[in-house]
Amino acid sequence: MTTVADLLIHRLADQGVRTVWGVVGDALNPITDAIRRSGRIDWVGVRHEEAGAFAASAQAQLSGTLGVCMGTVGPGSIHLLNGLYDAKKSHAPVLAICGQVPTSEMGTEMFQEVDNDVLFADVSVFTRTVTNAQHFPFLLEQAVNSALTARGVSVLTIPGDIGDLELPEDVEERSFARPQPRTVPAPDLVDEAVGLLDGAQRVTMLVGRGALDGREEVLALARKLRAPMVLTLKAKEQLEHDNPFDVGQSGLIGNPGAQLALETCDLLLMLGTDFPYRDWYPTGVTVVQVDDTGSHLGRRTPVDCALVGDAAATAKVLSGAVKAKGKKAGKHLSRARTVYEEWLEGQQRLARPDYDSKRFGILRKKVDNPDDQIRPEQVAAAVDAHAAADAVYTSDTGMSTVWLSRLVRLRAEQRLIGSYNLGSMANAMPQALGAQTLYPGRQVISFSGDGGLTMLLGDLMTAVTYELPIKVVVFNNGRLGMVKLEMEQAGLVEFGTRLDNPDLAAVARSMGWHAERVENPADVDAAVASVLDHDGPALLDAVTNPQEIAVPGKPSVDQAWGFAIAKIKETLVSDG
Repeated sequence: MTTVADLLIHRLADQGVRTVWGVVGDALNPITDAIRRSGRIDWVGVRHEEAGAFAASAQAQLSGTLGVCMGTVGPGSIHLLNGLYDAKKSHAPVLAICGQVPTSEMGTEMFQEVDNDVLFADVSVFTRTVTNAQHFPFLLEQAVNSALTARGVSVLTIPGDIGDLELPEDVEERSFARPQPRTVPAPDLVDEAVGLLDGAQRVTMLVGRGALDGREEVLALARKLRAPMVLTLKAKEQLEHDNPFDVGQSGLIGNPGAQLALETCDLLLMLGTDFPYRDWYPTGVTVVQVDDTGSHLGRRTPVDCALVGDAAATAKVLSGAVKAKGKKAGKHLSRARTVYEEWLEGQQRLARPDYDSKRFGILRKKVDNPDDQIRPEQVAAAVDAHAAADAVYTSDTGMSTVWLSRLVRLRAEQRLIGSYNLGSMANAMPQALGAQTLYPGRQVISFSGDGGLTMLLGDLMTAVTYELPIKVVVFNNGRLGMVKLEMEQAGLVEFGTRLDNPDLAAVARSMGWHAERVENPADVDAAVASVLDHDGPALLDAVTNPQEIAVPGKPSVDQAWGFAIAKIKETLVSDG
C-alpha cells in the first residue's frame, strides 16, 4: 500500500532532498508521519514557518537543487510567504507543501481555510490543490519540474483528507526534469557583440551571479579587454578573490572605484546580472548584455546588443573572438583599480581598534563616534580574519550587508547568500540554519542586525534542538540602521528606528548557546575568535556605534545636504 504522503516523501528523497522545514500539525500529519517512517529525509521543526522557508531557499540557492518547506492549514501556510518571496526573487527552486481543510469543507469558510491557489499565485511558478489521489503523481511531477526549470517556487496544497489516501495500483511512474546544457547566443549576435567590443576604447564589465560558474572564462575576457570588473554582491563569492580586475560593488554599498569605472567607460558589458538599481548605471554609453533569461535583457538600462545565453559559456566565446586591448584600455583599468585600492585602505583603517585615537580618526570621531564605541567595520574585519577558508556567510538586509560587502574579502571556497533581491529583514539567521544542514562540516556565519535577529529570535532554539553549530554575529547598534541612514540622507530626524534591545548574549545563553557580549574595541578580536572557534551554536553580541556613517560610492549633493540638516535637527531635538 502506497499513500499520497508516502509517494511524496519517496519521490523527494529520490530527487536528492534531504531536509524538509516546517511546523507540524493538521493536514501535514500524514506527511510528517511518512517522513518519520521513511528515514530518508530529516524533518527540521522550526519555531516560525518563515524561518523554514528562508532555510529551504538558502539550501536551494547554495546547491542549485530543490529546497522543500511546509506550512499547515491557513496561518501556517501564510507564514511561509516572505521566505518564499525571497526564493522567487533569488531564482531558487523551492517546493512548498501547504495544508488545507478537508475537501468536503473547502469553500465553506471553515476555520483557518484560505484559498492557497489565490494566496500563492504571485509568488509561484506553479500552484495547484490536490483533490484526489489519482492526479497526485502528475501534479507532483509538474510542481517539481516547474520549480527546477523555471528556478522558482512551486506550491502543492494537500487537504487534510488526501495525504492518507491510497494510490491506485496502476499509478504511472513519473520522472523529474534534469539539468539542461548551457546555451550560447546565435553566431550573428556574437559577431555583433564582438564588433562593439572591438570598437570600444574603455570597457567596464558588470558581472553578476549568473557568471559564477565561469570564473576562468570571465577573467580571460577581462584580461583581453583590460576591463575593470564591477561585481554585484552575489558575485563576490567566486569572482572577488585573486582578481586583478575587481573594483568592488556599485550602488549604496559601493565605492568610488566602481563608480569611476562605470562613469568613464564607453561600453558596459553586463554578464549574468540583473542589477536592479537604475540610478547607478552609466548613461550615454554602448551596452552589451548577456543573460540566460530573456526577460532580464534591457529592463534596467537600454541595451544595444542583447544576447540570450549562459554567461560563462558566452564569455568563453567572446574571449576567443575579441581583439586584445591596448594602452588606453589599460589606463582605464589602472585608474579604477587605484581609486578602489585607496578606498580599501581607508576601510581597513576604520577597522583598527585604535582608529579613533590616531591622526585619521580623531577628527571623525567627534562627528560620528564621540563615545569611542566599537565601529562595525572592526567587527566585520575581525570576522574576515578569523573565518574558516571555506566559511559560508549569510547577511541581513541593511547595514550588516554593508559591512560584509566592504570588509569581508571572500576567498576561493567561501560562499555568500542573503536577501539581496527581496531585501527582507530577518533572513540571515534562518538562512544560516539552512546552510548548516546542507554543509554540516563547514563553518556558517550569519551577519545579523539586531532588528533582524530579534524579529525571528525564537529560531535560535532550532539551532540548539538540531545541533546546528551556526555562528551569529550581531551588529547591535540599537537601531534599524539602514532606515536611519535613509531618513538622514533625506534631511529627516530619525524616528521609530531606535530598538530597546535586551542583552542578546544573555538571551542566547538562556537558550543553550555559547555567547559573548563585547562593548570595548580592544576586546573585539578575542571575542570574535572565541565565538568562531566554539564547536556548537555561538553568538557574538557586538555593541556597535549607532552613528557610523556609510558613505556610498558617489554621494550626491542632496544626500550630503540632507544628512547635514538631519544632524542639526537631531541635535536640536536631543537638546530639547
